[in-house]
Amino acid sequence: MDGYLGIIVIVVVVALLAAGGLFLLFRPGGKGAPPVEPPATIPLPEDTEKRPAGGGEESEGATTTLPPPAPPVEVKPAAPEVEVPPPSAGRMVRLRSRLARSQSAFGRGLLELLSRDRLDDEVWDEIEESLITADVGVAPTQMMVEELKTKVKVLGSRTPQEVRGLLREQLLAQVNPDLDRTLHVAKHGERPAVVLVVGVNGTGKTTTTGKLARSLVGDGKKVVLGAADTFRAAAADQLQTWGDRVGAEVVRGPEGGDPASVAFDATAKGMAEKADVVIVDTAGRLHTKTGLMDELGKVKRVIEKKATVDEVLLVLDATTGQNGMRQAQVFAEVVNITGIALTKLDGTAKGGIVISVQRELGVPVKLVGLGEGSDDLAPFDPEVFVDAILGDD
Repeated sequence: MDGYLGIIVIVVVVALLAAGGLFLLFRPGGKGAPPVEPPATIPLPEDTEKRPAGGGEESEGATTTLPPPAPPVEVKPAAPEVEVPPPSAGRMVRLRSRLARSQSAFGRGLLELLSRDRLDDEVWDEIEESLITADVGVAPTQMMVEELKTKVKVLGSRTPQEVRGLLREQLLAQVNPDLDRTLHVAKHGERPAVVLVVGVNGTGKTTTTGKLARSLVGDGKKVVLGAADTFRAAAADQLQTWGDRVGAEVVRGPEGGDPASVAFDATAKGMAEKADVVIVDTAGRLHTKTGLMDELGKVKRVIEKKATVDEVLLVLDATTGQNGMRQAQVFAEVVNITGIALTKLDGTAKGGIVISVQRELGVPVKLVGLGEGSDDLAPFDPEVFVDAILGDD
């Protein structure tokens, strides 16, 4: 009985305490539980898209403000870096070792034959064959062999130095160091000099035009290029690349357009820009196509209405041999060739074409291409050429 009484007392006390707590909590002037604050909100920019609560579909009448579209960013291609080419002077000397690698086998063979103790008819036949194989030409070869025979008889016994001296003398005489190899690119008062570049397809004509522009820019001249090869868009693009690299302006026309018109415009541009030289690259032409050759004559006549054509350079591939001679003869009849640019001379042992082409046309080789590099076009130097063929003394 006493146990039950104790439990009742405890229950009563707990009830009284609970009632007292509720009274204090809800009595007038009492402090209630602190209100629960809503989570802080971050103000949104006015142009932010407004959406209805709950992320559902927009309520009727709600407006949505979208940000304005970003202006398009124009990405301009980077301007090509303008290069400063080296001057033309001394180029062939610098490239002599490259020339020697392709030509020295021919020279060494001749020196070995001439150094034999006994020079009979069989040996002289071998010497003659070596010269003809190198595209020296039949007439120049016979002349050289006769001269060598005479000199050998006079000398009698021969040292290697004497043999080399004999051969050098004869090769140099045939290359003819007395020919005027000056590239005529001097201005005529306010008028620029004009260089017309001609040749058949595949000789490296457009590349030679670009390399010549580099060489002239390296010599401090302002150059304008005329892309008159309108039959091949790739030719104009290629020339544009060459011009961009050295800061030379390029005048182009529509694909399939009139080449004479482009040549005329390039000359006019050169005069307006006070350029020193205008170089006009023409379409590669087969010397057997009469119509194309006549058109080439027209290009030259149209240029001459505004300026003088100072140089007509025929680009020949050194590897074509005697076929290149026939090409040269036909071009010379149409446009009066003033000089030869001989390409790919580094890749062939047939450097004798220098001798034969000059002899047949009476026109000097003025430029030679001695490699694939941008600065591998060099003014032709007869002595450097012959020494490269014979190798070091």
